[in-house]
Amino acid sequence: MTDHVIAIDQGTTSTRAIVFDGEGTLVATAQREHEQIFPRAGRVEHDPVEIWTNTEWVLANALGQVGLSAADVAAIGVTNQRETAIVWDRRTGRPIHNALVWQDTRTQPAIDRLIEARGVDAFAEVTGLPLASYFSASKVAWILDHVDGAREAARRGDLLFGTPDTWVVWNLTGGSDGGIHITDVTNASRTLLMDLATLDWSDEMLQVWDIPREMLPEIRSSSEVYGEVVQPRVARGIRIAGILGDQQAATFGQAAFDAGQSKNTYGTGNFLLVGTGTELVRSDAGLITTVAYRLGDEPPHYALEGSIAVTGSLVQWLRDNLGIISESTEVERLARTVEDNGGAYFVPAFSGLFAPYWRPDARGALVGLTRYVTKAHIARAALEATAFQTRDVIGAVVSDTGRELEELRVDGGMTRNDLLMQFQADILGIPVVRPKVVETTALGAAYAAGLAVGVWSGKDALRGYWQEDRRFEPQMDPDERDRRCRLWAKAVEKSMGWVDDDARVLAGTV
Repeated sequence: MTDHVIAIDQGTTSTRAIVFDGEGTLVATAQREHEQIFPRAGRVEHDPVEIWTNTEWVLANALGQVGLSAADVAAIGVTNQRETAIVWDRRTGRPIHNALVWQDTRTQPAIDRLIEARGVDAFAEVTGLPLASYFSASKVAWILDHVDGAREAARRGDLLFGTPDTWVVWNLTGGSDGGIHITDVTNASRTLLMDLATLDWSDEMLQVWDIPREMLPEIRSSSEVYGEVVQPRVARGIRIAGILGDQQAATFGQAAFDAGQSKNTYGTGNFLLVGTGTELVRSDAGLITTVAYRLGDEPPHYALEGSIAVTGSLVQWLRDNLGIISESTEVERLARTVEDNGGAYFVPAFSGLFAPYWRPDARGALVGLTRYVTKAHIARAALEATAFQTRDVIGAVVSDTGRELEELRVDGGMTRNDLLMQFQADILGIPVVRPKVVETTALGAAYAAGLAVGVWSGKDALRGYWQEDRRFEPQMDPDERDRRCRLWAKAVEKSMGWVDDDARVLAGTV
């Protein structure tokens, strides 16, 4: 049997197909971006049809690069942007609305009403999550409420809901002609609809949001054979055998399987996960309790997560909205032309502040500006914002676990930025360790699929593939570190409380 495994990584800004060999080495990759749709302030959408078309293209392209046929591939694993909600007609296969992306905040008024009535942690005991527009449930409810006839169609059983993993797998396995409607426990745990203890949809939560159970996919483990590819034809017959939400996949790809092991992914946003093993640990410091993975019939493993909404997307904002750089990779070179941030601090609360603050009333703030500040200082402040936000969530982890981190394992596209990685080590005061394979999100999905079909014998085999690329040691004086962190905390405070009735009217959200 061949030992090649393909990961389909359906992310926030693009879809990729990556081919790995039996030692976890990347041998081919294909990528295609999809449009970011911003109908108005606070709204972020994707076209699900474009995402599926791109999935077909990258899958065919990656196979073609190395001359592999479907018979040469042992399995496909799928990883995806989480929380993003897609609703489609099971008969036609057509979405009834654009996908509402995890960054979308249009449902905040509904969230606010629930918080006022029941409190922000009203359902945390069941779901592990605070009430926030970040998660899928309010997005599904919004689509059902705002598309003509949608609620009636949902009650008839004509509509299906899924996060992007569900949409991709349904189309891969035949779509309206027999497609499999499933998700895995990690993605289900991000919907605000799943009971963390039973790993099933919660009747209470379905009632809160008035979502028919018939819309929801079957919840499966993260590693098992679900079915075979029907389309595209070039991949027909390949077994689909792994599904993991992107941050859980990155943790799996870092071989951080056990309690106390952690990783931080630097992508569109930043996401720090710390494993708690088979124990469900509730956070008192603003973290999320989530499912880390479940292999077949084994007990689920859980994690605490610190979710940061805007990190890599801030660099894209500098490129697309301000034109400070023409390519995202230019930001490091520009930031290196100055020695520090010039006194400027950038809090990118474009969708409010996520962990550990959970302040939907916050908005982006660039403070400390003087005539001295240049675009280079702003570029540096943007990179430093990523490191400061990571420090905030690590502080929450230490508070919850009572255990200091000895080092931070990192992955994701932004980790190629040495300036950022060194500043991250400086501001944390601990080593930052970058692996040789930074595409750990795709690697984790490949690992999950490969385990299910016997490409790899178990987690011990996967641990042996992890290799360190570079270790960044802290160099900043502790007093200087403390001073900068105090200024960052002051900047965060300035970003809070911006959203009120006047701001909503100005933004066109009321």
